[in-house]
Amino acid sequence: MAVELQTPDKLEYNFYPVTSGSTQFKVKTPNDAHIALTTGPAETDPMYEIFIGGWGNTKSIIRKNRQKPDKVEVETPGILSGDEFRGFWIRWSAGSIACGKEGEAHPFMSWDDPEPFGIGYYGVCTGWGASGSWLLEAPQPGWSLPSAPSGGAATWVPARAGEVPPGAVPGGYDNEQLYVGRARHEGALIPGKVHPSHGVCYVAWGGQEHGKEEYEVLCGCEAAWVPAAQGQVPEGALPSGETEDGEPLFTGRAQHEGAMCVGKVQASHTVCYIPYGGQEIAYPEYEVLVAK
Repeated sequence: MAVELQTPDKLEYNFYPVTSGSTQFKVKTPNDAHIALTTGPAETDPMYEIFIGGWGNTKSIIRKNRQKPDKVEVETPGILSGDEFRGFWIRWSAGSIACGKEGEAHPFMSWDDPEPFGIGYYGVCTGWGASGSWLLEAPQPGWSLPSAPSGGAATWVPARAGEVPPGAVPGGYDNEQLYVGRARHEGALIPGKVHPSHGVCYVAWGGQEHGKEEYEVLCGCEAAWVPAAQGQVPEGALPSGETEDGEPLFTGRAQHEGAMCVGKVQASHTVCYIPYGGQEIAYPEYEVLVAK
């Protein structure tokens, strides 16, 4: 399913929430197809911009925070067309940005940012005298997130300071993509949410939210989120940690104030605890991560 969008010949982005580390689209415009990657639904720093077919459909660039010099510039004569749709993809992970053509695995333009940030939205527009027609991936309703793409065995990968390893399992959303993580605190190993732009994995313990700079990220598995309540843990739920007393903990999530937050299901307490706003918040109804 795709979203059809018409963009006028002025540089005003139309923003959509991201639901994975990539997006693909088709665009019909004679020049200047612009894509922004941001933390929120507006042109605010930090921001990556990808210009395809700029300078009269002769060059493409990657820019950060609207500042020059551009991070990457490549010659791409005739890459866009005002008569037919041309397909492209953009992928990002831990500061690596890549842009390629539909049907081609290798990007024609890429850059590694030494100071990455979490990407929560992408925007598209056309400009400099060119209007455009777009076919975009349909944004998911609410904060529902897709399964991880790999489908292999679940692995907990050490990371720190906002790092998100390749194949990380998305788990929630709060102005940007959140990932399934876990961290040690007071003798417990606690499932929580990796918040890339904050540089930590947040875990809930003792009535409070704790940000841990060193943590592990769940990678390499196909995930499903199964509704549950009152401490129930569905068959196939992935054991993700344990309390300081040795009770198993599972990864759960719940919606809170417009965000989808990842936390810990503690069966003996009959709730899923989520870390949010400095607090440990209990939800008797929640979803549990099942690794297929």
